Amino acid sequence: MVHGIRSAAISTSALAVALLATPAMAQGEPAEPPRAPEAGETGLQDIVVTARRRSESLQDTPVAITAVSSSMLESMGTTKIADLQGQAPNLLITQQVSGAAAANISIRGLSFADIEKSFDPTVAVVVDGVFIGTSTGQFMDMFDIESIEVLRGPQGNLFGRNTIGGVINIRRTRPKNEFSGKFQVEYGNFDTFSGRAVLHVPVSDTVSAKLFGFHTRTDGFYDYFADGSPRGGGRNWNYGVAIGFEPTAEFDALLTVEQQESTHDNGVSSISGTGELFCAFALPIECDRNTTSDLYTTFSDPSRATYKSPAVTLEMNYDAGGVGLTSITSYRESEDSSFEDVDGLTENLYRVDRSSNYRQFSQELRAAGEFSDTFDYVVGAYYFDSHYNLDQYTDLFGGGFYRSQYTVGDSTSYAFFGDFNWEVLPTVRVNFGGRWTKDKKALQTMAPDATGTFADFGRNSKSWSKFTPKVSVDFRPTDDLMFYASWSRGYRSGGFSGRGLDFVSATTPFNPETVDSYEVGLKSEWLDNRLIFNLAAFFTKYDDIQQNITKSGGSTGNITIVENAASAEVKGIEADMTILPVDRLTIRAALGLLDTKFKGFVNQEAYTITDADGNVVEAGLHTYDYSAVDMIYAPDITASINFSYEQPLGTGELRLNGSYRYIDPYDQQISRDARIPVVQNSGTTVLTSNDPRVRTDKQNLLDASITYSIPVGDGEANVTVFGRNLLDDRGAATAFTVAGLWSFATAREPRAYGVSVGYEF
Repeated sequence: MVHGIRSAAISTSALAVALLATPAMAQGEPAEPPRAPEAGETGLQDIVVTARRRSESLQDTPVAITAVSSSMLESMGTTKIADLQGQAPNLLITQQVSGAAAANISIRGLSFADIEKSFDPTVAVVVDGVFIGTSTGQFMDMFDIESIEVLRGPQGNLFGRNTIGGVINIRRTRPKNEFSGKFQVEYGNFDTFSGRAVLHVPVSDTVSAKLFGFHTRTDGFYDYFADGSPRGGGRNWNYGVAIGFEPTAEFDALLTVEQQESTHDNGVSSISGTGELFCAFALPIECDRNTTSDLYTTFSDPSRATYKSPAVTLEMNYDAGGVGLTSITSYRESEDSSFEDVDGLTENLYRVDRSSNYRQFSQELRAAGEFSDTFDYVVGAYYFDSHYNLDQYTDLFGGGFYRSQYTVGDSTSYAFFGDFNWEVLPTVRVNFGGRWTKDKKALQTMAPDATGTFADFGRNSKSWSKFTPKVSVDFRPTDDLMFYASWSRGYRSGGFSGRGLDFVSATTPFNPETVDSYEVGLKSEWLDNRLIFNLAAFFTKYDDIQQNITKSGGSTGNITIVENAASAEVKGIEADMTILPVDRLTIRAALGLLDTKFKGFVNQEAYTITDADGNVVEAGLHTYDYSAVDMIYAPDITASINFSYEQPLGTGELRLNGSYRYIDPYDQQISRDARIPVVQNSGTTVLTSNDPRVRTDKQNLLDASITYSIPVGDGEANVTVFGRNLLDDRGAATAFTVAGLWSFATAREPRAYGVSVGYEF
């Protein structure tokens, strides 16, 4: 079946090109970060980005973008997508340990932290033009990355409906028609080893191949309380082949076949406290622990999760001059299973055994060209289809595993879009366009009903459609200065709650959420292009926010569902700077400021009052008003400063790199403090903060590396000594409370250090 779908995907794309027979605009040159000048050059070099599906200078693009150097991250021993956190203003990326290769991503305070495949991400990760449809699979290795663009603000016009926060646009290296490669081995503390290899092989004058493989293993940085052994380790593999075909200067194709696999211990740390039910059964040492250094000790038995995800992508470009077509066809599937002791306590109070299967197919066709020298366009169509099933068994209070949920979900989306650039005056451009999207979601859930019988709540479906426009104006008084203003609307599809475990929660849909974003910005170059300074200010109106809310119900006593809970306003300022103060020294800095405010965010919780005989004398709903609490993953300040210095030494070169990142405290869940008793009346309680345990401490992250490279044969060998989080700043990466029952968290990486050896030719 899988092979048939893959063949159909490839055939569909090929047929589309043949039938349309329209010339295409190729993907264009990949983005490059600022770099120091070469011999004879005087300033920082131009940065080419493809944020608007065109190849254009970053300084000429009226969008808030940060281009991050993958080579800089690699030289500092940072090779995961999470290491982008803090490098771009108002960007957070943490790993969601409950899901394989799953990421929690927030841009400008907009996020949705959940691994369930019934929910769409708020920030899109796009790899080689392909949107990854769930948070699972977004947590990537970056060794083979050619360009990374962090696009901030709604990008629904060109990138789709689930991009209301922004897009991380990643392109990997393409096969080269020359024999070349890059290899690296690395060893660090926590018995961490990694090996990475990319090999380019010319097959013929028109065909080239790229073979790639990455492997990482680690024992983990947690300590098991029972015997002091390391916990939280895992093994990861990513391997595949990319075949490039370029028979003429007008046509090229790229076929990539790959697989990602992982096994890991996804244990969690206890942050349960007095007043929560599970602490009545736990050892005293397991409750009322701090949310910083205590997180690195675990009490529960080892957990195990596995993940396997094959994928195939076919990209084709045909260029016949003024007009053209790009086709991107992709199929991706995944199998993951997870056995978790979710409460993080020694006693087996809440354990789950989950397995799920997921697949997605997408097809995008884009035409691009020019009506005149002053008017260009990109238009296209997009189709996306996904299917998943989840089977879960639960053990509650050691009573034995029972089947607590079986869910099947489907999602179908198609869209038509256009984006137009019009230079109305030599110094003034207008950009406008929009996207019309049609979505359909369906969900069928089976779970124990009120009598304990495994019941089928039926298959339910609903459709939504939305038009999301965008318009911007930019003014360039000089070649080195641009001002711009824009308005854009973002849209995130509605759906059904995959965790709904009773009839109402499993069959009631939530509606789409929308964002209206207003932005003004400045892009500038100074000092003969030795200084680049970009500034953006924005105001975002966020309506019908989809929010996870935990309520009583279901066979386990609680259910977490999504509701359109509130609206919000987000204001902010972002600054990016790159400076070349002297030759061979490059300094980069970023600053993000956020101010967020909920509006009309209320949740009702049931209460009952009984008499001495157990008879109900009063029942109703108490209202909790969350409007004054902070939005999640929305720190007030994110800031970073990086430097890179290169110095010839002997026959080789010495490179020094350093990075400091500051992240203000932020909340990770909308959560009423579980230690506050439920109020037994029909009144309203106004909350001014979330549970303090789900709030991170401030983060001061210092990284550094020293690299020495030397010519060897036809290539270059290098040795890097690196350190991450040198200040050993410890605290939570994720934290959650569960309906007054228990609370858990995961820890961020402590001080890590090691050495890597590489060779590139």
